[in-house]
Amino acid sequence: MRSITPETACLTGVRRGGSLTAGSPCKDAGFAVAPWVHTGGRKESDMTRAMLWGLGFSMIVGATGVAQAQPAPAKDRREMAQDRRELAQDRRETRDDWRDLKRLEGLLARFDAARAANDLAALGRLDAELRALAGMEVREGQKELARDVKEVRRDTREVRDERREARADVAQGRPVAAANDRRDLADDKRDRRDDVRDARVEAAQTNRAAQIGAQLQALAGRVDPASLDQRRGLHLQLIALAKAELKGDARERAEDRRELREDRQEKREDRRAVRRGLPR
Repeated sequence: MRSITPETACLTGVRRGGSLTAGSPCKDAGFAVAPWVHTGGRKESDMTRAMLWGLGFSMIVGATGVAQAQPAPAKDRREMAQDRRELAQDRRETRDDWRDLKRLEGLLARFDAARAANDLAALGRLDAELRALAGMEVREGQKELARDVKEVRRDTREVRDERREARADVAQGRPVAAANDRRDLADDKRDRRDDVRDARVEAAQTNRAAQIGAQLQALAGRVDPASLDQRRGLHLQLIALAKAELKGDARERAEDRRELREDRQEKREDRRAVRRGLPR
């Protein structure tokens, strides 16, 4: 059995008390593990913890399991189709995140106007609307985290396949193909690192949104100046999370475009190998 990397050990940390912790591999590798809070949205935090546990488990299986490699042309077509689906999903997420940011900013402007006018009825309605938006952010974050975990599992399969191809090319005396395989393997490992990072960031943001939602719930119906100040501060934190989501969207699009370019290059190389009669 191959050794488990610090990255894998970090993602498969153990739950102690109310937080997900990890052993020395996390500290040694410089990984940060997001806090796992238990709020009124316990179901959300439980779901998030389960997803990240599954992510770590899938990486262990990917590192130790044995599977039959797919024919290269079929694998190339599958990977490129997946790349295009992910780019389409990126565009949808960006559109949705822009919509959420605009709603939050508009709601803040309405809150400030209602507070200046001492309109208690309007403040009550805006309070309920803000709590609903916070809950929506948590649900959307859970969906995005599930997609991130799925991408990491796919990355792990691709890393395993590239390793197998590289060993076969070395054993069969194909140095040029083996060099290409090593480059592809390095690319796939980088893609997996990027996707693991994205999953970790998404988990932390989703948990923070759940924390904010719980704090807003505790302030529900309170219109004293201190409570209104607290509510406004939490509102600003939700806006900051929405802006961070948009930055993450831009990074994800760039990564997915790069993966598509690399998969196109790999497809061309595999076609040349097939024309030369070299098995892939």
